[in-house]
Amino acid sequence: MTSFRVERRLGYRILLWMLAVALVSGTVFSIAQIALDARRVAQSFDLRAEQTVSLVRDAATQAVFSIDSDLAQQVVDGLFAQDAVHMARISHPDDESLAYLTRPLQESLFRPLTDPIFERERRYRVALTRPSEPDTQYGFLDIHYDTGPVAASWLERALVNLGSGIATALIIGLALFVVFHLLLTRPLWRIVQSLKQVDPARPDERLIDKPTGHENDELGLWVDTTNNLLVAITDSQQRHREAEDQVSRLSRYDQLTGLPSRETFLSLLAADIAEAREGDTLLAIFCLGLDDFKSINELYGFHTGDRILQTVAERLAGRFNEARFTLARLGGDQFVVVQKRLRDSFQAVATAENLQVCVGEPMPVGKATLTITATTGISLFPADASEPDPLLQNAEQTMALAKSSGRNHFQFYVASVDREIRERKQLEKDLNEALARNQLHLVYQPQVNLETRQTIGAEALLRWHHPKRGLIPPDQFIPLAELNGSIVAIGQWVLDQACWQAACWASAGLDIRMAVNLSAVQLRQDTIVDDILETLARHNLSPGRLELEVTETSFMSNLEDAVGKLHRLHDAGISLAVDDFGTGYSSLTYLKRMPVQHLKIDKQFVQDLLVNDDDTRIANTIIDLGRSLSMTVIAEGVESVEQEAYLRQRGCALGQGYYFSRPVPADEFAAFVAGFNAQIVENNA
Repeated sequence: MTSFRVERRLGYRILLWMLAVALVSGTVFSIAQIALDARRVAQSFDLRAEQTVSLVRDAATQAVFSIDSDLAQQVVDGLFAQDAVHMARISHPDDESLAYLTRPLQESLFRPLTDPIFERERRYRVALTRPSEPDTQYGFLDIHYDTGPVAASWLERALVNLGSGIATALIIGLALFVVFHLLLTRPLWRIVQSLKQVDPARPDERLIDKPTGHENDELGLWVDTTNNLLVAITDSQQRHREAEDQVSRLSRYDQLTGLPSRETFLSLLAADIAEAREGDTLLAIFCLGLDDFKSINELYGFHTGDRILQTVAERLAGRFNEARFTLARLGGDQFVVVQKRLRDSFQAVATAENLQVCVGEPMPVGKATLTITATTGISLFPADASEPDPLLQNAEQTMALAKSSGRNHFQFYVASVDREIRERKQLEKDLNEALARNQLHLVYQPQVNLETRQTIGAEALLRWHHPKRGLIPPDQFIPLAELNGSIVAIGQWVLDQACWQAACWASAGLDIRMAVNLSAVQLRQDTIVDDILETLARHNLSPGRLELEVTETSFMSNLEDAVGKLHRLHDAGISLAVDDFGTGYSSLTYLKRMPVQHLKIDKQFVQDLLVNDDDTRIANTIIDLGRSLSMTVIAEGVESVEQEAYLRQRGCALGQGYYFSRPVPADEFAAFVAGFNAQIVENNA
């Protein structure tokens, strides 16, 4: 039984195509013949009319000249001897009939088809003149022919021509298909059947037979080429198996754990380093040694020690089985793991912690359960070394050094890197507890209308007072919070505190708009819009008193989602501002789509205003852009009277910076606003 479905076989497709082409060709050819026949029939009417007129012209002329109605009637009766004549008439010049005769048109079912082709009746009119007086008309001879009989005869011929033409074309198509099938399709089918019988494991054992009669044509050449290819594949497979056997003999694996040994690992490490060098990525080597393994061997015996080593190897292979990891056993109680395609050294910390957890899981040994720990030394490519041997050696030395200072921990090769990573991990841990321990607080920096010199808003800024390290700058702990996700809880706390403070100021008569930063992580939260609106409602704060500041990079990762959320916030009455404008994408495309009311010039362009020409031009461009888009421009980092005067003269609406006030607690902010506004009133007076 063949595995091909009938309709998918090439022969049946060719048959269908040949019959279709034959049918179309026969139809077109027959239609052309029918059209030519129709043209000939139409011409025959004219010829018959011309002949008939030439026969009766003289008699009709004599009858009308002599006003002989009997002679005229004889002429008309003679014309009606022709079956096709529908009407005949001899008339005077004033169109008065001398002799007239008519009969009904023949009716048939096919006249609606033939009448448009030949007309229902064909009319001919001839002026009757004498040869001696050619310019004098004595009357007219009118003859009308009924096209029905001739059209019926033509239609019969047309149907015969159409049927015979199509039948002839189909017969020719079938004949061509039989020839094509015998010469090509059937031999190809036999070749396919032979190919299906070839064994993929040993393709040269059953080669393809040449079709009979095709030994010296293209099909025979194809079969010869395919057979040569099958033989070559067999040879290649044999060489491949021999090469695999040779590689297997050359490769040395640890007999106990099945992991690559030191020699094999170094070759694998060289390939990993080459890949990292080509991709310009980092690579980390984790050399871990089991803690106090010698005592385990002495206490439980070498058989138990071997089982522990096998269990550790199985756990490592199961946990780190992705392509970006390479594992090996260096010997004794030492294992090594390579992690590729790292973005930075902080990613290596997570892997080191996973190694500690993986090894430290309880391990059943006989009737007892042991907990094994490991100490890990870490070296990085290319920072610590660029070749396999020194890179591995650095990791081993670091592991030995780490063991001398304790157990169950990891250490980096470079002391400064190790210290930096540990400090960052500790800071991250402390940050997770900062909110619960009330170490976070808000300060507020005024936003001043440069034209009226009135304080119209405040930006809520987060501060962290660490119990040991003191005040930690936001640019150090905010990225950490965004990285570990704690920024969501912290951001909600900031929003809650800022809204509460704005509500307190509003109840005290202080008309201040509160600006709060919204991080990229917060904006990606599905419930962020509802959370913000719920916070406003909880503090009974009007949405118009809240302004949310987003950076350009915070919504570019998922622009459609960000646009939808910001439009919902805008529709609720909340103002939106783009913070640090000019430092990110600065694309007019997103500005056009975003419901933004304010642009904030980053302080790096303001601090060198009037000193650095490039920064001055950038600040001017942002101001002009904001004004052209009907957006309010806010300048951050205003620190001098010259900067304030220039920005005001250029049309910048709002200013914020140390020139007006540093960020201060809520009570000091209220005092500043009262004093600042009073000073303005006094100066105006």
